[in-house]
Amino acid sequence: MSTSHLPATTYSLFQAAEAKTPSEAISILYQVLENPSSSSEALRIKEQAIINLSDLLRQEGRAAELQNLLTKLRPFFSLIPKAKTAKIVRGIIDAVAKIPGTSALQISLCKEIVQWTRTEKRTFLRHRIEARLAALLMDNKEYPEALNLLSGLIKEQRLHSLRQEQQPMLYMCSAQQGTIDLQSGILHAEEKDYKTAYSYFFEAFEAFNALDDAQAIYSLKYMLLCKIMVNQADDVAGIISSPKVGLQYQGPELDAMKAVADAHSKRALRLFEIALQNFKTQLEEDPIVHRHLSSLYDTLLEQNLCRLIEPFSRVEIAHIAELIELPVHNVEKKLSQMILDKKFAGTLDQGAGCLIIFDDPKTDAIYPASLETISNMEKVVDSLYVRSAKIMA
Repeated sequence: MSTSHLPATTYSLFQAAEAKTPSEAISILYQVLENPSSSSEALRIKEQAIINLSDLLRQEGRAAELQNLLTKLRPFFSLIPKAKTAKIVRGIIDAVAKIPGTSALQISLCKEIVQWTRTEKRTFLRHRIEARLAALLMDNKEYPEALNLLSGLIKEQRLHSLRQEQQPMLYMCSAQQGTIDLQSGILHAEEKDYKTAYSYFFEAFEAFNALDDAQAIYSLKYMLLCKIMVNQADDVAGIISSPKVGLQYQGPELDAMKAVADAHSKRALRLFEIALQNFKTQLEEDPIVHRHLSSLYDTLLEQNLCRLIEPFSRVEIAHIAELIELPVHNVEKKLSQMILDKKFAGTLDQGAGCLIIFDDPKTDAIYPASLETISNMEKVVDSLYVRSAKIMA
């Protein structure tokens, strides 16, 4: 920041807004923040200056400067209420997040803020930032650190909730707990532990539903995803029609999951593809759902191909493609991968465009029995040697 300062007034904010270049506007706002006044009006102007400055730095892609701004604002935070501090801190983190290629900086920034909140005993803000940090670590595939962070947060939040008696604090704790449970569910789903993930998503839904929070629908959506992923797609319709869900959450998000569940129950790839087409926003554009449905589609494709080729010892790939209603190239590529992965024994005759399926090789019981006999004989010989050594001694 500059060593000079400008008055913390509305006129100074107007000067920054009318500046000819972003750099000039940024310089003016820094000078407003340097003003030593701590009157209520000056503090209000400075709060607005910080918001404007953060937006300009974001537009200019100056992520490192946003990080430095948070550090320089710490003396100012001691002059304003904690709630306003939390709003400003989250706003600056959001600004950094909107700048492409800053995931590593965001993680560093969140860790720095967490350390500061611990020193300043700002527990509420720390919980919010730690939940965000866990999500960033998860996106960065740093799963062990994210899981450790979330585990500590969950324990602390539950203990904290038990000690609170005031209703506003209970609201904040419930919202925080819901966020933590939601992130924990996403993390466990990434690890393919869908049963544990379902439990976390259910807890998140309970918290958000009680608060009429918009995140409740996503928690519910991911609950249904977990049911589908553990081959319990038939439960989806029952959950959607339950009294707790009722008409409140009916809409495209749940319709999308119902369509996927129906396709999965019927093992119908065509219905699966129709669901992806009809609910592109809810399925493909949701990164959490898209990632898991891609895996589910792959599994469903393998199951259908195994079922179709089972009666044959030799079959044209084009015939299998026709039966499964997919392009020949896609089917040939998938069959090749399945053979490499030893999903079945066979080979592709690409010249003839055919798949040749071998009988499953039967395990010869003589070989392992022979090995066991030799092993037992070795033990007998060793035992006789020990006994003879004792007799000779």
